[in-house]
Amino acid sequence: MQYIKYNIKERIAYITLNRPEKRNALNAELVNELKDAIRIAEKDNKVKVIVIKANGKAFCAGADLAYLQSFQNFTYEENLQDSKNLMELYKMIYFSEKIFIAQVEGHAIAGGAGLATVCDFIFSVPEAKYGYTEVAIGFVPAIVSIFLTKKIGEAKSKELLLTAKIISAKEAKDINIFNFIESKETIQNAVYNFAQNLITKTSADSLRITKQLIANIQNLNIEDAFNLTAETNAKSRETDDCKKGIGAFLSKKEIKW
Repeated sequence: MQYIKYNIKERIAYITLNRPEKRNALNAELVNELKDAIRIAEKDNKVKVIVIKANGKAFCAGADLAYLQSFQNFTYEENLQDSKNLMELYKMIYFSEKIFIAQVEGHAIAGGAGLATVCDFIFSVPEAKYGYTEVAIGFVPAIVSIFLTKKIGEAKSKELLLTAKIISAKEAKDINIFNFIESKETIQNAVYNFAQNLITKTSADSLRITKQLIANIQNLNIEDAFNLTAETNAKSRETDDCKKGIGAFLSKKEIKW
């Protein structure tokens, strides 16, 4: 891959954006390589957690200038197809059976903020700035709006999406965009240890089912939500992981996931 580095360490797949000279800005090729790398990780039964990180000083500066300029020459159909390409990337992450962690060690702006937002967990260094700045250049933070409003609610989402304001890592954590803030010296180990805790202490089936339940339950009315949770509970009891876990728990044996 030209713009992505991919490696696996102890059941963690690391997908690293590798356009540091362009502040890891997005273009169609980088989006496609991200999707390819995710497909590889999802098919690998040894991989349980996927970490998205970046080389260089920025996590991702959004769309690069040449990419933005090309939009002006696209037909509506071409722009729609390009928009769907980014949409598919976000959907792959959000609906994936694997757990995604964004390891943000530099500024995450516009599409970069969107890429981090859609991950299940976000670790950031305190120096990182964060913002959905699309409206400042006449663009629209369209696709990410789905995931941001789910994560932090409508009122705060409007404040960020409609003002293009840049916020600090601390503010992003205070309003529940970020989960954890770690120094540049500790973030690598913090992400690794968090991922390993998920890998060794939790069932892959349970993670998959719970993540899907959270994604699906939010737009249901209360009665449909209750029915879905009951059905999910019943189906989960039939999984091999549930039988293994309960058996180990009853016999007081350590569960090895």
